[in-house]
Amino acid sequence: MVVEEYLAAVVAHDWDALRRCLREDVVRNGPFRDEYRGRDDYVAFLAELMPTLPGYSMDVTRVTYSDDGRLAFAELAETVDVGGSPLRTEESLVFELDADERIEHIDIYIKTNAERPPRSLSPQGLGGEVSEET
Repeated sequence: MVVEEYLAAVVAHDWDALRRCLREDVVRNGPFRDEYRGRDDYVAFLAELMPTLPGYSMDVTRVTYSDDGRLAFAELAETVDVGGSPLRTEESLVFELDADERIEHIDIYIKTNAERPPRSLSPQGLGGEVSEET
């Protein structure tokens, strides 16, 4: 399936295989609000970035497809060495697929260890009230 092929191509640095998974007008939104538009720019970004990540590995927990095959969700963890120690980042990716089963849109979300949401995302930060029981 295309998402598994895409993830394997990223790990293998197989940029030709990656290109085959993507529409020419793919849009990738990253976890830091970084955006890449177009297959050439996105593949160039990964081709430059991936070889610079020491000790890189990816562990895919699961990939799930919608019944109509137009959406896919991947849960995975990426690990890189930072200062001689592994840094593991858990992520969820959302893929929109076209009728030819190529990736047209990717949204990447990082799972955080925050115990509570930032104040701006709390009911108080949104102008709501919180009962003393919460």
